[in-house]
Amino acid sequence: MPNKSLMPDSIAKPGSRYSHGIEVGPGARWVHVSGQVGWSPDGVIEDGMEAQTRRAFQNVLAVLAEAGMGAEDIVRLNSYVTDAADVPKFRAGRDAVMGDAMPASTLVVVSALIHPDLKVEVEAVAAKA
Repeated sequence: MPNKSLMPDSIAKPGSRYSHGIEVGPGARWVHVSGQVGWSPDGVIEDGMEAQTRRAFQNVLAVLAEAGMGAEDIVRLNSYVTDAADVPKFRAGRDAVMGDAMPASTLVVVSALIHPDLKVEVEAVAAKA
């Protein structure tokens, strides 16, 4: 059974590209991805919110690829941004990498991340039957 998006009509529609919930079928393999940031493979921090977001999501997908999974297998995202004004740029970067995937998702504005130049961090949970 593929993962199923849960979008009840009895609550408000999502404000962006995500699902209110995801149902995972029995016997699925699970992968938990640690927080990923806008560091490129050579350790350079990408320039700007949209570029950092793209890189963070590319890093998430690289970890999932190691397990034979992709964006469509993500069931839960937690994202942290350091400036609420950057949310539109975050969404643009996320959507550019995630395509039509709509996992359950939370976006939180925080005061800082581990490095002062980092603007976004993304962690994920994926499941695949």
